[in-house]
Amino acid sequence: MRLLAFDTSTEVLSVALGAPVHGEHRTWAHSGSGGAQASHTLIATVHDLLRQAGLRLADLDAIGFGAGPGAFTGLRTACAVAQGLALGAGLRVLPVPSLLALAEEARFHQHCAARGPDVTVLTLLDARMGEVYAATYVFQDGHWLTLREPCLTSPQQAAAWLAALPPDGLVAGNALSAYPGILGGWSGPVLPAIGPTAQAIVRLAPAQLAAGLAVDAADALPLYVRDKVALTTLEREAAARAKHHV
Repeated sequence: MRLLAFDTSTEVLSVALGAPVHGEHRTWAHSGSGGAQASHTLIATVHDLLRQAGLRLADLDAIGFGAGPGAFTGLRTACAVAQGLALGAGLRVLPVPSLLALAEEARFHQHCAARGPDVTVLTLLDARMGEVYAATYVFQDGHWLTLREPCLTSPQQAAAWLAALPPDGLVAGNALSAYPGILGGWSGPVLPAIGPTAQAIVRLAPAQLAAGLAVDAADALPLYVRDKVALTTLEREAAARAKHHV
């Protein structure tokens, strides 16, 4: 399978291209500054990886992108670029929840294998404004299942979900650095530096495509779980106080 993937839901721009080479699967990848920079560098990075792989867009089977939740500008950038590239090449688009990509990256990092043991992963990304994006997934019998859909919640609620995680579970995401109080008395693996990656989307793609989750380019949408994008001064002050009392 030849798949291009990218994620710009956080402050990191992650782009990957997976394709078979002489009977073996190979991945070309790039990681750099995301945020506002992503809209300026994403397309150039895509073309650079295609050049390295000796492929054209039309040679691909699909384009995957981190659909969110995450930074609004990053989600819009990823979706728009995926749509534009796919429309021009006649490809389908695979929107992948960024928290699922985070769970896959955490599992892969922890077990260093494409198919490691069964594991439950609580994924937590800093949503700013005193909140976190959260979801819980379980990798079971070689497949991912969703236990808690991506949502917007408080650090306190995330701490309660972590307390209920199995002892052999994983917790991952940059919200752990933003709100260290979430960890409480958790003694299991903690992966605060792990984020959603395009490589994870490439690994997830075969199962996602087989499940019929690809869509026409015009139907691809970001996954938003928050409507409000700014806080009042009083709300910012309350969020700052809460951050120190998780």
